[in-house]
Amino acid sequence: MSARSLVVVSAGLSQPSSTRLLADRLTTATVERLSGFGVETSVEVVELRDLGHDIINNLITGFPSPKLSAAVESLTAADGLIAVTPIFTASYSGLFKSFFDVVDPSALTDLPVLIGATGGTERHSLALDYAMRPLFTYLHSVVVPTSVYAASSDWGTGADGGTGALPDRMSRAAGELAALVRDSERSSRVIDPFALPAGFSPVGGYGAQ
Repeated sequence: MSARSLVVVSAGLSQPSSTRLLADRLTTATVERLSGFGVETSVEVVELRDLGHDIINNLITGFPSPKLSAAVESLTAADGLIAVTPIFTASYSGLFKSFFDVVDPSALTDLPVLIGATGGTERHSLALDYAMRPLFTYLHSVVVPTSVYAASSDWGTGADGGTGALPDRMSRAAGELAALVRDSERSSRVIDPFALPAGFSPVGGYGAQ
């Protein structure tokens, strides 16, 4: 079986970041599951905090920087995606949404995606289902059934494994993603991540603003 590529998008703003921590735990669990399937996996992490200026400039000018272009090309050629964002005002962060706005809407078709989010309290967990899942459904990605939300209390006192049901949710979600990535045929596709001017649509969307 050929190797698989996994891209991890983390939209955490602080350093260290609980968002990145969750992304790392999900990545480790997924790679372990793929290894159990006999699949070798390469991982690339995209830290959106390092691409903030590039993303905004691209939305304004329509032209990606080399650094942003490389991140988008890696994403659109990947066999699987782990996407994790902090929840701000009951939804994903603006930086998270802006990054996916610069990707051609058809470039993530059939991409297996595991969605995760972090927040201060458990009451924001529904944002995964009413905000994040519809975003990737619109992009025609294949979102795994189990999403993972981690509140501050889930990490307990030692930030390594998580407490309560969090490790179980991470394990279940990682297993679902690994199964899809194992069977992915996206590596054989030829994808142009900038088939349209980044973030613009010929009818409606940014082009009409």
